[in-house]
Amino acid sequence: MNTSLAVLGMSGGELVMVFAAILVLFGAKKIPEFAKGLGQGIKEFKKASREVTDEFNNVANEAPPAQPPAKAPLPGAPTPDPNPPATVPKT
Repeated sequence: MNTSLAVLGMSGGELVMVFAAILVLFGAKKIPEFAKGLGQGIKEFKKASREVTDEFNNVANEAPPAQPPAKAPLPGAPTPDPNPPATVPKT
């Protein structure tokens, strides 16, 4: 089988029959319009895909947001003991 004509597992004769059926069904004037619309659709899809990829890359390359400063304890509020009592007595 000629691999250059093997599209979607169809042989050359089958492809000719499919193209002939498309030509009969849609006419010679409609086929370029379909091809143009298909080309524009592919172009828009590629553009949207590239924009999404660029946005992901931009987000991935951004520096992480800075941590907010630690809040000071309120006046009169108990402060945590830096050396809490042991729960198990030492012997």
